[in-house]
Amino acid sequence: MAAPNQTGEDGTARPSREEKARLDDDFTQLYRAHLRDVYSYAYYRIGNHHDAEDLTEQTFLQAYRHFERAQRESRGRPLRPWLIRIAHNLAANYYRDRSRRPQMPIDDAGPLTTLHSTEALVEDRDDLARIIEGVQELPDDRREALIMRFALGMDNREIARALGRTDGATKVLIHRAIRQLEDVVAKNQGPTG
Repeated sequence: MAAPNQTGEDGTARPSREEKARLDDDFTQLYRAHLRDVYSYAYYRIGNHHDAEDLTEQTFLQAYRHFERAQRESRGRPLRPWLIRIAHNLAANYYRDRSRRPQMPIDDAGPLTTLHSTEALVEDRDDLARIIEGVQELPDDRREALIMRFALGMDNREIARALGRTDGATKVLIHRAIRQLEDVVAKNQGPTG
C-alpha cells in the first residue's frame, strides 16, 4: 500500500516515497539526456569552462527543486527548453553580478599546443575566432538564439519555448541574428588585400 502524501511547511502536498523515487528516476534521465546541452549553452554564453560548470550545476539544482511542477505543466512536451530557460536566467544573473564586480577577462582558447603548418587550419581558426567575437557583439536575445540554434541544435519551436516567444518571432529573430552576425564579422575582418 502506498504511503499517503504528507503536507510540507508551505501547505503543499509532498509526494509519497514511491512518487519521490519515480520523480528522482525521471530527473536522473533528464539530467543524463541534457547535461551536455546545458553545459554547452552555459559555455557559449559565459565563455569559460569553470563558470559554465558552475552555471550547469546551478541550473540542475534549480530544475530539481521545480521538477515535479514542470513535469505536470509540460503535458508531455520535452523539458529541454525549460532547462535552457533556467540556464538563460542564471546567465543573466551572472552577467548582472559580474558587472557589479569588474573582472579581467581570461582567454580560455590559449595557444595551440601542437603546431600545424596547414594554411587551411589557420584560416579556419581565424574565421572561427571572428565568428565567436562577432556573436559576443550581438544583442543578448540574438546571441541566445544563435547559441541555442547552432551550438545546441535546438529547433525553432524549442528556442521559442526557451525564450518565451512565438515560433514566428523566433524565426525572425534567428534570421536577423544571422544577418547581423554576417555584417559584424565582415566589418571586423576589414578590407582584404
